[in-house]
Amino acid sequence: MTHSLNWRKWLLYAGVTLVVAYCLAPFYWMLVSSLRRTSDIFDNSLIPTRFSLENYLAVLDPSQSFTRALLNSIVVAGITTVLALILATFTAYAMARLEFRLKRLVLTLIIATSMFPVVSIVVPLLKMFVDFGWINSYQAMIVPSMSFTLPLAVWNLTAFFRQMPDELEHAAMVDGCTRGQAFRKVIIPLAAPGIFTTAIITFIASWNEFLIALSMTNKAEMQTAPVAISKFSGATQFETPFGSQMAAGVLVTIPLVIMVLIFQRRIVAGLTAGAAK
Repeated sequence: MTHSLNWRKWLLYAGVTLVVAYCLAPFYWMLVSSLRRTSDIFDNSLIPTRFSLENYLAVLDPSQSFTRALLNSIVVAGITTVLALILATFTAYAMARLEFRLKRLVLTLIIATSMFPVVSIVVPLLKMFVDFGWINSYQAMIVPSMSFTLPLAVWNLTAFFRQMPDELEHAAMVDGCTRGQAFRKVIIPLAAPGIFTTAIITFIASWNEFLIALSMTNKAEMQTAPVAISKFSGATQFETPFGSQMAAGVLVTIPLVIMVLIFQRRIVAGLTAGAAK
């Protein structure tokens, strides 16, 4: 019996190791490639024969405008996350607490809107934003991004609010709180793990968005980081700057990794909250 349990434990560890290695292998190769010299970019060794920071220096060169692109990504992802979270919190609370006809259909339609391919809305929005004079502006990237992040945030928070008993508001109202005060002083603090997790998911989705930012901007100073990476140019028209692209990919990925590592406890708490009563 003990021998069988040991085998199961080792198989579990082996499975977890394979999954982690599979997930981290692309990032490891990107990191290693970013540290190679340009002349060694096609080297297939697992460790660079000679470490070099020339790719990072090339990325941070002012002519690439990559630091501005990072700032644009922070602005777009940050504002999208804040707006989506505010609207989703009130909408999800109402969907969780109110009873009305076709409620399930409404929730289904909300999540269905996030399933439309991005390309299906880019063309009509592009025409509309040209008429508004919004091209090469932050709102031209924020508004379309919210059409995909907001439904996901509403769906996540609705499921979370449903796990919170109605007695919480009733007890607060018995103590003299209004419905709004009960929501602000009782529900919101208790829902913090779920709200925080939804904020992280929304921010990552907005940070990685590419097609909308590519379509709504044609000036280098308004491009986000994913768009800027796709437009890196080599020394000649026949050269592809693989090293610079790898270095830029590392710079874009590291903030997300650090954020997840710092807030991993809150993320896990939000994902598991309400799993058991």
